Amino acid sequence: MASKPGILTDWPWKPLGSFKYIILAPWITESIYSIMGKDAKDWDYANLSIIPFMLWRMLHNQIWISFSRYRTAKGTNRIVDKGIEFDQVDRESNWDDQILFNGILFYLGNKYVPGASHIPIWRMDGVIIAMLLHAGPVEFLYYWLHRALHHHYLYSRYHSHHHSSIVTEPITSVIHPFAEHISYFLLFAIPMLTIAVTGTASIVAYAVYISYIDLMNNMGHCNFELIPNWIFSVFPPLKYLMYTPSFHSLHHTQFRVNYSLFMPIYDYMYGTMDKTSDTLYENSLKRKEESPNVVHLTHLITPESIYHLRIGFASFASKPYSSVWYLWFLWPVTLWSMMLTWIYGRTFVVERNRFDKIKAQTWAIPKYRPQYRLKWQKESINNLIEDSVLEADEKGASVLSLGLMNQSEELNKYGEVYVKKHPKLRVKLVDGSSLAVAVLLNSIPKGTTQVLLRGKLAKVAVAVAFALCQKGIQVAVSREDEYEKLDKSFGANTEGKLVMSKSYSSYKIWLVGDELEEEEQRKAAKGTLFIPFSQFPPKKLRKDCFYHTTPAMQTPVALENVDSCENWLPRRVMSVWRIAGIVHGLEGWEEHECGYTISSIDKVWDASLKHGFQPLRIPTQSKS
Repeated sequence: MASKPGILTDWPWKPLGSFKYIILAPWITESIYSIMGKDAKDWDYANLSIIPFMLWRMLHNQIWISFSRYRTAKGTNRIVDKGIEFDQVDRESNWDDQILFNGILFYLGNKYVPGASHIPIWRMDGVIIAMLLHAGPVEFLYYWLHRALHHHYLYSRYHSHHHSSIVTEPITSVIHPFAEHISYFLLFAIPMLTIAVTGTASIVAYAVYISYIDLMNNMGHCNFELIPNWIFSVFPPLKYLMYTPSFHSLHHTQFRVNYSLFMPIYDYMYGTMDKTSDTLYENSLKRKEESPNVVHLTHLITPESIYHLRIGFASFASKPYSSVWYLWFLWPVTLWSMMLTWIYGRTFVVERNRFDKIKAQTWAIPKYRPQYRLKWQKESINNLIEDSVLEADEKGASVLSLGLMNQSEELNKYGEVYVKKHPKLRVKLVDGSSLAVAVLLNSIPKGTTQVLLRGKLAKVAVAVAFALCQKGIQVAVSREDEYEKLDKSFGANTEGKLVMSKSYSSYKIWLVGDELEEEEQRKAAKGTLFIPFSQFPPKKLRKDCFYHTTPAMQTPVALENVDSCENWLPRRVMSVWRIAGIVHGLEGWEEHECGYTISSIDKVWDASLKHGFQPLRIPTQSKS
């Protein structure tokens, strides 16, 4: 929002929220009705192409969003180092409003503008006219409009909304108040109206012109340099006719320079070009891929979870992951992404963060949760994890933390197999178990005297149970095999605090993990607090009970570039398995934390608090 919002700031359909596309219904209905009972040769293909073209524009923009986030996470040719935060993602979540606005105007133009309906697919003269009109009056008028928008009166009421984003993303290009979009469309309409009234319009001319505008807008705000300098060496005048991402990035960091739309010629003519434009361009091109200090290795969960990655849908990724109905309409894209991950078959970078002296990256294994449960996938997954460990070691990373199912007893003995296979590893493997235990111990309400332990007895569960017994808290298990396993592991050190119990309703604190059955949840007493010790949360069946998050902590404000949620966790909350790697790197610890050993729980907990990570509040009400 601008600092002093002016009239026509909000889009007219803002009150409709996610139902805003309903306003297209009359136009689509009329379009379908217009072809009923007619031969195909009499159809108005310009009218019929409006919706497909809107979908193309959305796809085009999304490709740029994903590509930009991937490239800036890796660091290659990145222009501005500073990250973005949730407020920018929220502010830019309505990037599709301008596509909706343009779609309505295209329907109106098709219906009322002479020469805009029943146009041919291709006419060369119309394309040339549109190009010349854009290069001439559109670029010139935009330059002066843009300078006018930087006058304090218009800037404070309108254009400051766009400049709230110092670090730009492709969709930043279309984040303007409604009034600004009206003025921009009037400019871009000059070539489109001209070719319509002169009878030279074609479907391709309109499609190419708008796609060109989208392309240049997205490119100019992508925050990485991609225009090779040989292009300007071959044709030097091109520097006056085509801007670069670094050229426009300076407009967002310096504000009163580089006003041009896509052609810098007017900045050269009127003395508003930033003198560091060429230097920034050259430096950005020379910038190599960033080498992280800490790597967190995660994986995909479900086929739809690809959209929740930071390189997926920005707005969707900025909220805790949940299955939403509209993703079912994207099943062709989902299937294509599954095929792509299968063919590509390599770990990929999804996120970067900076904290103090640490440069952290999150890498994702292109495998889904169900695949980790298949024995015939074990070798393939282990090879991917091993390759990631070796790549992190080669890049000079000091720590690699294993997230989600990348560490388990069945798969890799909690990461120990890689350490034994590569004894000269410089990168330290961290499974985060000690911090997970510390967080769980501090999540149990004070004054608790007994807990029920239910779920698969993995490394963390065993360690928590032992620590609770040592603290004098009774730990009950409901199955004999679990009791025997724990009793054998603890020896005589439980002081009688490990017990067998079939009475589920006697316990108000449940520590739960994988393999917790729905029937068991239903046996819990009203008001029971479920505290997960596994990487995945239990299904929330009880509205009269409380559910804590999987082991996680609140991140400090100093942690930069946090603009997406880690799976189902709230904003600015990280899993302990990810935090453990960051803390390990900050402290400079030289030992691995993997296999069947656990680091000092108190040492890791104190170090996490020292660096600003905070425990989460115990939930006061359940959510179904």
